[in-house]
Amino acid sequence: MAGPPDPWEAIDRLHGWLTANRAHGGREGLLLRVLKLSEEVGEVAQAVIGATGQNPRKGVSHTWDDVRSELCDVMITAMVALRELAPDAREVFAEHLASVTDRSLRPDPSPGAEPTPAPAPEPAAGPPLSDAGP
Repeated sequence: MAGPPDPWEAIDRLHGWLTANRAHGGREGLLLRVLKLSEEVGEVAQAVIGATGQNPRKGVSHTWDDVRSELCDVMITAMVALRELAPDAREVFAEHLASVTDRSLRPDPSPGAEPTPAPAPEPAAGPPLSDAGP
């Protein structure tokens, strides 16, 4: 059985397909590719609002699976935008992730300080949010 696909190989293929089929090139195409992230983040917000039933007119219109799917779309869109800016996106991301991880998880240099533990992950079914309120 084959393992999961390499995400960066998939991103390279998506980048190639999007580049071959884009309506705008050059600087405008680059800006539109990055702007696409805002659209995707808005879809995450819409899904969260729908999953929690925050819009009384629509009620519960989304699931936490929808939220997860939209978050994946944000990640894919960001990876494609990074690939647009850096043909070596895999290395750029790996170096940046290592830097952020190192900076975030290193012990506090102040004397006697304890490192802050990372918060526990939420359950797979999604956070237990409700509409209940005063």
